[in-house]
Amino acid sequence: MTKTLKVALLSGLALTVASCGTVRNALPFGLGGDKEPVATATEGQRVSILEFEQQLAPSAVLPGPQAVTAWSQPGGNAENAVEHVIAAPEFTVAWRRDIGVGSANDRQVMSPVVAEDGKLFVLDGEAGVTAVDAGTGAVLWKASVKVEEADRGRRFLGVGLGGRSGGGGFGGGVAVSGGKVFVSSGYRVMTAFDANTGTELWRTPVDLPIHGAPTVAGQRVYVVDVDNQLMAFNVANGQQDWSYRGITEPARIMRASSPAVSGGTVVAPFSSGQIVALQATNGQPVWEQVLSRTSRTSALSELRDIAGRPVVSRGQVYAISQSGVMQVMDLRSGQPKWSLPIVGVNQPLPVGDVVYVVSQAGELTVVNRETGQVYWSRDLNDGRVRKEGGFLGFGKRTVRPTWSGPILASNRLVLVNSDGEAVAFDPKTGAQTGSLKLGSAAYIAPAAYNGALYVLTDKGQLVSIR
Repeated sequence: MTKTLKVALLSGLALTVASCGTVRNALPFGLGGDKEPVATATEGQRVSILEFEQQLAPSAVLPGPQAVTAWSQPGGNAENAVEHVIAAPEFTVAWRRDIGVGSANDRQVMSPVVAEDGKLFVLDGEAGVTAVDAGTGAVLWKASVKVEEADRGRRFLGVGLGGRSGGGGFGGGVAVSGGKVFVSSGYRVMTAFDANTGTELWRTPVDLPIHGAPTVAGQRVYVVDVDNQLMAFNVANGQQDWSYRGITEPARIMRASSPAVSGGTVVAPFSSGQIVALQATNGQPVWEQVLSRTSRTSALSELRDIAGRPVVSRGQVYAISQSGVMQVMDLRSGQPKWSLPIVGVNQPLPVGDVVYVVSQAGELTVVNRETGQVYWSRDLNDGRVRKEGGFLGFGKRTVRPTWSGPILASNRLVLVNSDGEAVAFDPKTGAQTGSLKLGSAAYIAPAAYNGALYVLTDKGQLVSIR
């Protein structure tokens, strides 16, 4: 898959997102709070954001920042719920470190950074695992889950999910817990390493490549393969405890999601648009919802992938799909609380009494956590849209940056983009407050750990922001 196709899949087509766009002209919190809202999403009701003008909101109540002493999962913790962290108060680059192979036509850097016990763990574009000192960036050890050339024909499935030979095993990711680093990969293996030494502890073959990163909770590690099969492995020996198969959906976008685990419930997202809650002990389904719109406006809108990780916060599940449904559901029953027509590939960020979400069109929207009322929306691509390609002024294409995040760090909303920037915004007004050059495109949201933010770029470079 070419880089051009990657950007197209991640950023979406203008026609697709136009029908699901959010309101523009962001206004600060606290202005006009006495004005009656025109529309509010109610329980089980879907409200079109285009039906009303910019909403005015009372001041958001945001919790103070908290220290982060572990970022062990792709979403920070097993629930993928991290509200406000102490990280990067100076918002400057501390160091950069090349950790391995970057993205190319036949491989992609996709795995979020995880951290524990003073170490960062990352996965490069060819399934190379690197442990890095979180303070200095020094490489501590390297390992690999790459299958040998003789086995590649049996285990490899390429970027296009078509089984061609050559290249790297597409997809996968890392999680860390209990002194072990768990690695999923496109090479059809699930592997565990010793977090201190990099020694391989166990390796379990699976039938199909694993597209997303794992989630670890208790005695099990959970992953979803490219055929929408959720698998639970024992963390001690790699034995598969149970599996659950969702609806097969061959079409998917480049980003990959990870399950959320809360108590005894696993919430798994699938590329079919399904989101399923299961019992963690035996994989029995508890409830299911499908985040899919009935109307289709383009070929891209046929993709129903839930590429953003679902978030479990205060007994509610927050999820968003590629086909244009953001929905909040009760964790125990699956009953929808409210939904909005937003196309997205990033996980929502519930924090305080609001939810931040970035649409595929590049709009940062703030929503009331309880009602789904839209407070304000900001076009992140304002001033960043440009024309590229063509010949003698003809045939140029419009390029809009792809955004990943946000994370709320030291009173800043921080996002990264495909233009190679880390950009900070005011969480109450949406005004830009700072930006940094990362050196290359970034498609993976930042991770927070021990007062810093860490970004893995598309070229396989790890950047520490202090």
